[in-house]
Amino acid sequence: MGNYLHTYFIMGSQNCRNEPEEVLKKAIQGGVTAFQFREKGEDALEGEEKVELGHRLRQICREHGVPFFVNDDVELVHVLGADGVHVGQDDLDITEVREEFPSLQIGLSVSTEEELHISRWDLADYLGVGPVFKTSSKDDAKAVIGVEGLRAIQGKVSIPVVAIGGIDETNVHEVRKTGAGASVISAIAGKERPEEVVRRLT
Repeated sequence: MGNYLHTYFIMGSQNCRNEPEEVLKKAIQGGVTAFQFREKGEDALEGEEKVELGHRLRQICREHGVPFFVNDDVELVHVLGADGVHVGQDDLDITEVREEFPSLQIGLSVSTEEELHISRWDLADYLGVGPVFKTSSKDDAKAVIGVEGLRAIQGKVSIPVVAIGGIDETNVHEVRKTGAGASVISAIAGKERPEEVVRRLT
């Protein structure tokens, strides 16, 4: 997959200013390197509507050669034929996820060094670390760890890291200096011209 973590776009319909399909197309046009379907939280679609949107977004990624990840929904991973799955500390057990998907890319969320110590991070292909900065995109966001916290976790693992949480055009350079990838939600999804934002983020 190459360096798919460089500019990792996370989005559900609840994050979008415009139609999700158009937002994703424009973000890909701007240069995002991976996409995670995260239909979760207030105003998120459910049931068949969620699956149908997932299929449409999956097809867009397939047409453009962009890796497609699903956020903690094993059944949806199967249904959509995803390239990977991302799980949080309170979601699925990564041991079971790895057993079920031995060949998929698996991401694991880690927000502190303490979480890292109790995690089977060695079963993941990458870590999603944060929130690095204050974020409003996640209702369940944990305490901000800053760039220092990001570096501390990076220094203890041997797999790639993508930073998450409050990353936008004003601070992405701080993340890039660490060598971590940058995952972004609202700074892309909530904008009128996502492709221009992505170009400035990369």
